[in-house]
Amino acid sequence: MRMFDIIKKKRDGGQLSDKEIAWFIDGYVKGEIPDYQAAALCMAIYYKGMTIDETTALTFAIRDSGERLDFSNIDGLRVDKHSTGGVGDKTSLIVAPIVASLGVKVAKMSGRGLGHTGGTIDKLESIEGFCTDISVSDFVKIVNETGIAIVGQNATLAPADKLLYALRDVTATVDSLPLIVSSIMGKKLAADDDCIVLDVKTGSGSFMKTVEDSKNLAETMVDIGKRAGKKMCALITDMDRPLGFAIGNSLEVIEAIETLNGNGPEDLTELCVALASYMLSLAEKGSYDECKQNVLRVINDGTALNTFANMVEAQGGNKEWIYNPENFPKAKYQSEVLSEKSGYITSVNTEGYGVASLLLGAGRNTMADKIDFAAGIHLCKKTGDYVEKGEKIAVLYAEDESKFAAAEKCFVNATVIGDQKPCEMPLILDVVGG
Repeated sequence: MRMFDIIKKKRDGGQLSDKEIAWFIDGYVKGEIPDYQAAALCMAIYYKGMTIDETTALTFAIRDSGERLDFSNIDGLRVDKHSTGGVGDKTSLIVAPIVASLGVKVAKMSGRGLGHTGGTIDKLESIEGFCTDISVSDFVKIVNETGIAIVGQNATLAPADKLLYALRDVTATVDSLPLIVSSIMGKKLAADDDCIVLDVKTGSGSFMKTVEDSKNLAETMVDIGKRAGKKMCALITDMDRPLGFAIGNSLEVIEAIETLNGNGPEDLTELCVALASYMLSLAEKGSYDECKQNVLRVINDGTALNTFANMVEAQGGNKEWIYNPENFPKAKYQSEVLSEKSGYITSVNTEGYGVASLLLGAGRNTMADKIDFAAGIHLCKKTGDYVEKGEKIAVLYAEDESKFAAAEKCFVNATVIGDQKPCEMPLILDVVGG
């Protein structure tokens, strides 16, 4: 078998066999196939696409390229939720403890943020003492004791994905559906979960900009997950507006705590209730409506918040911060963004809001960048709201005053104010496989 022949076959629109795909992934991970040939194949895939059988084979080859976790020592069904990334998306911090409170185990591995999208691990590390790097045995022990643990992604899981993603990032082949699907699902299937609910974002703040593209992505991932023997469903959700009012690590944790207390923003609460209900329903805890009633109950009676606090304590964090979020450090400086004219906020470029938060220090451009956990944005107005000229529409937070000018310019440029109130759009646009 020659890499030249595989590249040529895909370049000419042919269908690669399972053996050819597995041979490529194995050779690339071992260093036997050079980057330039792997890049050529990625570009051929970008232009010619892949069938569902090819995409499945690529996903399974990535899954099998490293360690596969064994969670058989965890008691009961295990369910996970994965988001394709967005601005203000702190749903894992809310959904996971809700589901764990209702008797389903959540053994979750999450990533860090990069670019305009935030990462669950960065948010959790804004809690004093919280440790996201623990052994597999401790991870299993915490899940069995508290029902939930959230840690950083295991470096030995799906090493082929890390190599391919770095290559795609510098060869303009990131936004290829087969390569996106195999990247996400290769990692997810390497973990030992029984049920997976996907939150596929669509719009200006997401990687998939149209509902059609997002639905294609969701359907493909659900199909492949089912082929792997998992129970699957996916929600297509709007990311043409940030989720909630908080953007930035500790700000988002505080908003997650408010939501677990029953006092969260309407949109964030709606999505979290839906995600948790689908997770519980997949885990056979009742019909969707029955699960939804139980979700609302554990929010209202404080059980979900207590579960979150217990997880924080089990992972070395200060649980008092969960009950008293005023303990989170505050940014040294804050600056108000005032509306430049009167009218309705007709639309926002959500990615621009994410970039503004990044400029304040809440994110990173490279994995080596240090995050300012207290930096970020609190929105005072959102899409559809009427604002007067000079009215406060957001507050920016940073440790360095010099960062405000560029961040405010980015924020203002991303905010469109007009005379007509925009049509109200649903937050959950579709459900695949539910």
